[in-house]
Order: sequence, then structure tokens, then C-alpha cells
Amino acid sequence: MRITADTDRCIGAGQCVLTAADLFDQDEDGIVALLTDSVDSAADVELARQAEHLCPAAALRVTAADEGTTADATEGLRGA
Repeated sequence: MRITADTDRCIGAGQCVLTAADLFDQDEDGIVALLTDSVDSAADVELARQAEHLCPAAALRVTAADEGTTADATEGLRGA
């Protein structure tokens, strides 16, 4: 799964960092900074999806790496 962040939309609320500090950080202005743009484990996919859901600015997207479209919310958990 790929994570993308729209830094122009980010308002610096920090919900992503509070949810998944191993995946997200904030720059000196509080704007989201990705620590990785790809997640594979079911746990990381779930955290990335939670951060995407909690982002008040809708600045985060979690998509299927090979499709480039938003994936089903349970895709990363199937077969786990």
C-alpha cells in the first residue's frame, strides 16, 4: 500500500503522528512529513488507514501500490 500526503491541504493538527508515529512526522511548521511512502504489514496498513480517517484536512491517502486507486479498507487485512 502507498501513502501520499497533500502538504498543501495539511493544517498541522498532528493526528497522523499521534496515530502512527512510525509512519508520519511533522516538519518545523507542523506540516505532515512521511517517514515512508509504502507499507506492507497489516498492522501498518491499519494505522495508516486510521490516520487517513482521522486527518481533519483529508490530506492523507492510502492506496493500492499497483492500482493507484483507493483500496478497500480491509484489503491489507485479508489473509492475515
